Amino acid sequence: MSFVGPRPLLVEYLERYSPQQAGRHEVKPGITGWAPINSRHAISRQKIFNLDVWYFAHWSLWLDFKILLLTPIEVIKHRGISHPNQATVNEFSGNMKSNE
Repeated sequence: MSFVGPRPLLVEYLERYSPQQAGRHEVKPGITGWAPINSRHAISRQKIFNLDVWYFAHWSLWLDFKILLLTPIEVIKHRGISHPNQATVNEFSGNMKSNE
């Protein structure tokens, strides 16, 4: 595990990934990442995967540094902590079914 990278999901979700979503495993998982500083849990899994794939495609040392600088700011703001009407984002059902 590294400081910056896609947040790891449960192992049982592995078989539910599309090929594009599986690309998030090309980099080490991290404590913080592009998706958490852009939304935390207030968006759908599809948007989280899109942000993770974007991070993988645009990775640079500068981007990791930017994420590390923005993380404490996002934590202090308390913005986007939870998905509307629940504590966390919905369970990942695979292939982004309509409940996501």
